[in-house]
Amino acid sequence: MTLRIHEIFHSLQGESSRTGLPTVFVRLTGCPMRCVYCDTAYAFSGGGNMTLDQIMDKVSEYGARYVTVTGGEPLAQKNCLELLNRLCDAGYEVSLETGGAIDISGVDSRVAVILDIKTPGSGELENNRWGNLDHLKSLDEVKFVLCDRTDYDWAKQFLFDHRIADRCGVLISPVYGKLNPTDLAEWILQDKLPVRMQVQLHKILWGEKPGV
Repeated sequence: MTLRIHEIFHSLQGESSRTGLPTVFVRLTGCPMRCVYCDTAYAFSGGGNMTLDQIMDKVSEYGARYVTVTGGEPLAQKNCLELLNRLCDAGYEVSLETGGAIDISGVDSRVAVILDIKTPGSGELENNRWGNLDHLKSLDEVKFVLCDRTDYDWAKQFLFDHRIADRCGVLISPVYGKLNPTDLAEWILQDKLPVRMQVQLHKILWGEKPGV
């Protein structure tokens, strides 16, 4: 059983409630979506095939407690589900970063799913798989990446309409280099939104590049 892997690396988690934790990232190749702000377009192609045993061996070399499976879109490769199972069985604390267009119902319940909800500004609103909301658990987190005030207002209404914060954690972040983080922080405070604002720590530390 193999997966096409673009890179496996050790870094600090730059997003989610696990921000700052030393983490091994397993980045799978390929994605069916083309968000206008994508910062991992380099993972749309390339990489190489690795067996699950090879992936597990590489992950273990770093001696980290936390593992994040990401992409691209990791769920676009069906064997990703088995990788998630094996990582959990090995005792890692596992998170999955998914763009929200593919069914998450088969993901191991021990995995923290970080589920993107695509806003109008992303260019991929129509590809949201709304049925995924029915599979959210308290361990998971929903993420909105915002391009502008219009995206913010849309996300705010979505939160209230679907009572997302009653189900799991909510993450809101500005598109890097486009939406002023201070503006976003002020909007959140003014509206008293039940969310966690985040900026991308890895980009602050190392810039926008692969392997961080």
